[in-house]
Amino acid sequence: MPSIASKKRSIGCAACDSRAADAAMNPVVGWALAAALAFVAWEMFGGRGLAVAVSATAFWLMLQFNRTVRVMKVAAQHPLGQVPSAVMFQAGLRPGLTMLQIVATTRSLGRKVDGSDDDWLWADEGGDSVRLHFEGARLATWQLERAA
Repeated sequence: MPSIASKKRSIGCAACDSRAADAAMNPVVGWALAAALAFVAWEMFGGRGLAVAVSATAFWLMLQFNRTVRVMKVAAQHPLGQVPSAVMFQAGLRPGLTMLQIVATTRSLGRKVDGSDDDWLWADEGGDSVRLHFEGARLATWQLERAA
């Protein structure tokens, strides 16, 4: 019979897997879809259709902006580069995450590592830390650094 702790870990992992559906869309694909919507709307309904397509695109952009502002507002209320548990944080990481997704998960902005362009650090109160390296605005590698 599994212990309560293992059930909690299983639930936590299921929550991590559900975030996979929250993957960011490629901006080129997004703009291509917006252009296709505008073209089809123009062809089918003329100026009125184009106005609706432009309005829908503007609404979508405002939703993205509001999401970003909401994540940053929450992160501003928490200590810089702090997570409750560095080990649990690194367990939920996967390649390809954006910085916005990581900040939403940690509810904290990471500390920039001196001497590197795309390395960020999150630590817990026990001294353990996770160093993240980004390439092309996506998480490429990470390393758990345990306290001595």
